[in-house]
Amino acid sequence: MTVVTAQTEPAVPPVDQVPGQAAAETGEFWVEPASSDGTAPADDAQAEAAQDDTRTEAAQDDAPAAAAQDDAHADGTAEDVPAEVARDAQDFGAYVRAGGWAFALKVARSVRPGGETPGETRKVSAKAFAELAGCSPERVMRYYKAWDKAADDGLVPYFEALAPGQDVELPDSDVWHSYYASRSSASSERGTAITAAAEAEGIRPTKALEVAENPTALRAAILADPSTAKAARAALLDRLQEDPSLQTEWARDIARTDDLKKAVASETQAASRIGYVRDIVENGQVKTPAGQTIDAPAELRAEAERHLSLIDELDENEDTTEWASEAFESMKDIVAQTVQADPELRLQERRTKFYSSLQKATKVFEELTFDDVDDLDTIYEDDMLQRLEELQEAISSCITTLRKAAPGK
Repeated sequence: MTVVTAQTEPAVPPVDQVPGQAAAETGEFWVEPASSDGTAPADDAQAEAAQDDTRTEAAQDDAPAAAAQDDAHADGTAEDVPAEVARDAQDFGAYVRAGGWAFALKVARSVRPGGETPGETRKVSAKAFAELAGCSPERVMRYYKAWDKAADDGLVPYFEALAPGQDVELPDSDVWHSYYASRSSASSERGTAITAAAEAEGIRPTKALEVAENPTALRAAILADPSTAKAARAALLDRLQEDPSLQTEWARDIARTDDLKKAVASETQAASRIGYVRDIVENGQVKTPAGQTIDAPAELRAEAERHLSLIDELDENEDTTEWASEAFESMKDIVAQTVQADPELRLQERRTKFYSSLQKATKVFEELTFDDVDDLDTIYEDDMLQRLEELQEAISSCITTLRKAAPGK
């Protein structure tokens, strides 16, 4: 589209004139609309422009103000459309069609590019333009850079080809955000990473950059809104996979918080029990209380599948602790019944249990040493000697019993 610029502004400018548009020679410069937080023009207008369709066709865009007044009267909205309202509607229509390009044109034709001196052109510096516009030079330069990128892609003329007050055909508003970075942080290494992540998620980088620049607002949203907290948790879990330092920090925070430690212990136990049931279903084997690995009987596998299906049907946020405990206890009962019903398996279970206890006792006794004690009398207690003597008697009794059961005795 072409943005028409009048040398003198009438009470009601042409419908395709952009807000505040005037020739640079008159000394009037565009004042960029600024939001309450000092950011660039609202992105919502850009999004609306990107979605606009047949309603923005040329026939509708160039409709005269009188037609708009007739329509308003026909709809019963007003007897007469005030000139101020008509002007606002016309300015809005121009902005919807061109979006940020309309403002970028003002910068491109009024701010002199690098390499040109004040005597060579009627254009002014970005600093001078910003002072006249009542905004920061950084904001002016963001529009300048957007136009420069578009010029490199052949969408708009280069700065040198533009003169103050000159009009050119502007690109559609829906491509504006491909060139414009509304926040200076977007050009930093951190901003580049955030921009790439936002594009991968299918959202506008400006939104992600705004959140990143205001951690307090992010904290408030997480504290107040469960859905925001859930999204933050999911994002942190994804980041944990590739951020070892964050893993360490998170683990340290959990270890230092009693409530979190208890919650982690409970969830770990539940996950272990569910894993026990899942192994029965997937591998067809189960461990006995003594530690034997046996083939799971059909009854056990069927019961395990039933419990596992119930657990898998639970919602993601539903507590699985009770379900896991019920499934685990059910599996234990069936395993115990299976062992008790088979004499050979029962004997092997007793043998395995005894040998396991013997190994544990041996390891503990081997660790009992006086090698690092210089003066035994400093640690001597009558109770120590008594316990060792009782242990010796118990071991002697076990040895005697086992010798009697030895083959050939």
